[in-house]
Parts: sequence; structure tokens; C-alpha cells
Amino acid sequence: MTENICLAFTGASGMPYGMRLLECLLAAGCRVQLLYSQVAQIVARQEMDLDLPARASDARILLRERYRTLPGILDVYGRDEWFAPVASGSNPPDAMVVCPCSMGTLAAISQGLASKLIERAADVVLKERRPLILVPRETPLSAIHLENMLRLVRAGAVILPPNPGFYHHPQRVEDLVDFVVARILDQLRVPHTLIERWGEAGRAS
Repeated sequence: MTENICLAFTGASGMPYGMRLLECLLAAGCRVQLLYSQVAQIVARQEMDLDLPARASDARILLRERYRTLPGILDVYGRDEWFAPVASGSNPPDAMVVCPCSMGTLAAISQGLASKLIERAADVVLKERRPLILVPRETPLSAIHLENMLRLVRAGAVILPPNPGFYHHPQRVEDLVDFVVARILDQLRVPHTLIERWGEAGRAS
């Protein structure tokens, strides 16, 4: 099981995926190092009526209270906090997820740019051969988007678009969110019971 995970929110639509993933990781006992961009704050407010503070210290208090976590389990770092552990290959996380992942962030990572902490953390994870999972929410996709994704897959990243299935007969929007989050947790090898797996419906326990 992956225990130390860097989770990043960027400015793409899909903040419910990111927040649900954070909740599930903490519930599973993972240590989470959270990063988020300025545009992610706008998206969180628009999609979830959630005000993510600009200061990392304020966000750390807010989210620790929201999820009732102990110090050291959930840490939040500012976008220019270069002394964060995830900024160095000497202290990389076990894995990193960018969810949701904007096309701008995806492009920067694919080109090896690291002017912000999110991009630098992703660069560290790739060079240290740790799992990097990107959850891009955009449609339709241009040739530039696809070429950047191909470059990242060749570098070892996993591109996991938030495309929910329907064979589990979702009844609520939350069921669709859980389908995608379950796929991310599977990639991280974090146990969960969010949805029934294919072929298990109706099987006797």
C-alpha cells in the first residue's frame, strides 16, 4: 500500500474528484502532502462553495479540522514553498496525483518545467521513478494535448481521465465521482470499497 502521497489540485474542472480522493486517502491511513494552485482556489469556490485559503498554514488548519486528522498526517504547502519535502529528490513521496490536472500543468510537466512547486514535485516523482498519476479534465483534446500526454506516458506517468463507467448503475453524482476515485486508488494500491468490481455484483460472500 502506498503510504506517503503528494496530492495536487490545479485549475481544471473536477474539484469534487480531488476532494473525495483526499478524504479517501486520509480514511485509508495515508499521509498526504497537499499542494494547490491559485486557479484551483477559484474552481473549488465555483464547483463546491469551498474557500481554500491562500495561505498554506490557514488551509492546513481548515482541512485538518474538516477531516479530523492529527498533525503529520495532512500537510499543506504553498505554491512557492521550496523547502517542502516534495521539492527534493532526497525526500520524495511514494506517489503523486494531480487531480484535477489542468492542461497547462500537464504541458509544463511534460516539458520538464518546474517554476512552481506542483511542477517541481511532479518532476521529482518522475526522475525518482515513483508513480505519477495525472487526471486531466478537458474535452475535446487537441493534438498538443495528446502529444503532451504521450510524452508523459513514455516518461512513466499514468494518464487517468475522469471517465466514469455506468455498469455499477450510479444513482447519484457522488457515485460517478466514486467510480473515478476508485480507479485512482487502484493505481495507488490503496484498498477501498467505493464500488463493486466487475464480475463481483451478486456474488455470494
